[in-house]
Amino acid sequence: MTTLSPETLSALELQGIELPSWAFGNSGTRFRVWSTAGTPRDVFEKVADAAKVNEFTALAPSVALHIPWDKTDDYAALRGYAEGLGVKLGTINSNTFQDEDYKFGALTHHDDRIRRKAIDHHLECIDIMDATGSRDLKIWLAEGSNYPGQMDMRARQDRLADSLQQIYARLGDDQRLVLEYKFFEPSFYHTDVPDWGTSYAQVAALGEKALVCLDTGHHAPGTNIEFIVMQLLRLGKLGSFDFNSRFYADDDLIVGAADPFQLFRILVEVVRGGGLNNPDVAFMLDQCHNVEDKIPGQIRSVLNVQEMTARALLLDRDALDAAQAANDVLGAQAVFMDAFSTDVRPALAEWRRSRGLPADPMAAYAASGYQQHIAATRTGGTQAGWGA
Repeated sequence: MTTLSPETLSALELQGIELPSWAFGNSGTRFRVWSTAGTPRDVFEKVADAAKVNEFTALAPSVALHIPWDKTDDYAALRGYAEGLGVKLGTINSNTFQDEDYKFGALTHHDDRIRRKAIDHHLECIDIMDATGSRDLKIWLAEGSNYPGQMDMRARQDRLADSLQQIYARLGDDQRLVLEYKFFEPSFYHTDVPDWGTSYAQVAALGEKALVCLDTGHHAPGTNIEFIVMQLLRLGKLGSFDFNSRFYADDDLIVGAADPFQLFRILVEVVRGGGLNNPDVAFMLDQCHNVEDKIPGQIRSVLNVQEMTARALLLDRDALDAAQAANDVLGAQAVFMDAFSTDVRPALAEWRRSRGLPADPMAAYAASGYQQHIAATRTGGTQAGWGA
C-alpha cells in the first residue's frame, strides 16, 4: 500500500471544498426537471443535507447559496443553523437569467432600467453577504446573442464594465467579486463573458478584490484547462474553482467523471502555483444530480477531488525538474504518470479511519439510513429545484 507522508496528510487535512446548495435540489435537462424523494423544500433542508456530506468526509465545511433560489426572511437564523451543524455559509451566487426582463441581457442590457434592476440585484446579494458573513459574490452571466448583427458586442462590454464597477464599489473591505465565464449557452453566436481572457480583462480593470472563477466544464473541447489555471495563478487572479465534469457540452456531472487525468493535471498546477489551501483560491463544486442521489453525488465529488489532490502531492517534483532540465521527454512523462497511476485509495481510507471518519464515506452514508429518513419525512410542501 502506498504511504502518504505526514506533509501530504497535513495538506489534505486542511483541504475544504464548498458545496452548492442547488446540488441538493431537483434538476434535470432543458426538457424536464426530475423530482426525487427526500429533496429539500427550503434552504434550511439544503444546508442540513450539505452538512451530512461534511459529517462523512470532513471535506465540505461551507455551503454556497444562490439568490433568489435560497432567499429567506432571516439570514442570521440561517447562519446560526448552519454553524450549529458544523458548516458555514459561503459564496453568494447571483441570478440574472430567470427573470423575464433579462431575455436580452442584464448587466449588459441597453435599457438603463433593466440594467439598473440587475445591478440592484447584485447589491442585494452583497447585503445578504453582510448578514451571512460570506466573502465572495460570484457572478455568472447568461448574456450574449444568437445571430451576427443582433447585438453591439463592444457596447455590451462597455456596459458590463460600468455595471461591474458599480457592484464592485459596494463590496466591503474583506469581500470579493469573482466573475465566471462560459464558452457558450444559452447564447450561441457570442457570449458576453465567454473565456478566461474576457473575465480577466474585466476584473483586472476593477481592482484587487475582483478575480476570475474557473468552471472546469466551461471550455471548448480540447482546451488545455491546466494552462489557464497556471496562468491565472501566475497573475494572481484565480479566485475560485467550480469543479464539475462534462462529456460534450454541459457541465453538471460529478467532477472527474469524464476525465480523471484532466482533474489530476489541474491539481498538479494548483499545487505548483501555490493554490492548494490558499485562502485566496476557493475550491467549490458546481453540479446538479439528475439521475443519482444528491448527497452521495456530492460525497463522491469531494472524494474525487481529494484523491487527485493526493496524487498531485505525490508528484516527485525534484525528479521532474531534473528530467525537464535535461530535456528528458520520456523521463519527465514517466515521473508525471507514476504519480497519476498511484492508487492512493487504501492509504486515504486508513487515514480517514485514524481520524475517526468512515474509511468508506459512500458506504457509511448508505448504511446511515439518512436517505430513507428524508424520503419518508420530507412530504408536503414544494420541493426545491431550479428557480425555487
